[in-house]
Amino acid sequence: MRVLLTGWASFLHGEATAGDVLSLSAVAAVLADAKIDHDVAWSPGFRPGTLHLPDAPAGDYTHVVFACGPLHGPQVRWLHERYAACRRIAVGVSVPDAGDPAVTGFHRVLARDDHGTSEPDLSLAGAVSATPVLGVVLAPHQPEYGGAGRHDEVHAGLTGWLAGLDCARVPLDTRLAHEDWQRCATPDQFVSALSKMDAVVTTRLHGLVLGLKAGVPVVAVDPVAGGGKVTAQGTALGWPVVAAEDAADTGVLDARLKWCLSPDAAAGPPVPRLSALVDELAGTR
Repeated sequence: MRVLLTGWASFLHGEATAGDVLSLSAVAAVLADAKIDHDVAWSPGFRPGTLHLPDAPAGDYTHVVFACGPLHGPQVRWLHERYAACRRIAVGVSVPDAGDPAVTGFHRVLARDDHGTSEPDLSLAGAVSATPVLGVVLAPHQPEYGGAGRHDEVHAGLTGWLAGLDCARVPLDTRLAHEDWQRCATPDQFVSALSKMDAVVTTRLHGLVLGLKAGVPVVAVDPVAGGGKVTAQGTALGWPVVAAEDAADTGVLDARLKWCLSPDAAAGPPVPRLSALVDELAGTR
């Protein structure tokens, strides 16, 4: 017996959702525990350099297992055609139409839901490891800095670095909106969101300030060559800021993030003094 384990995350034009991948991992673990020889096929767009369906000929397998997701569409029907000589089993799947050839092509369907059956999703069995959660607050183009603005290149380096980290990335926007559910409507909501992060990565002045206000360490990067308002605010708060010229240096960014995730990075800004404003106003009465 040799099993080819597949799912929607196996198709070139499929999806690799967190639930799908956890489900495939859970089934693979069960097969391994049962000492059943198996391979997992992944989409080349999701995991290049691993086994892909075109490289898994039907003659190499006795069984094909399809895990998680809905049974429908041409890609699932193609799986039946390619592996017609194998016994095909679907597990932890949804069955929207029991008469669909994508469903009837399987020899056995162990459904999670099929208008009569409701079973816990396979992803509940998949093991997970905690990773840092990073709030990411990027500045828009700031024309006031003219040619000194390096926003595009700084953000390209920064987001490329973020994409390679083993972390959860949460894009956040300091701009408020009452009718846009994707944005916070009040400053309290925004600071509350920041407070749930393990660290904040930002090129915005208020990403730095409000991250510290929320008690969260901040990897602050100035997108302006020579230093702009982010650098000035870092100086005022006594908080280190990465220069625009170092934004593509992954060694610098790695070191700053490591420090921010350590107990040594105590966050919390000084409270600004407004006495000078009061004195100025008092002097013009």
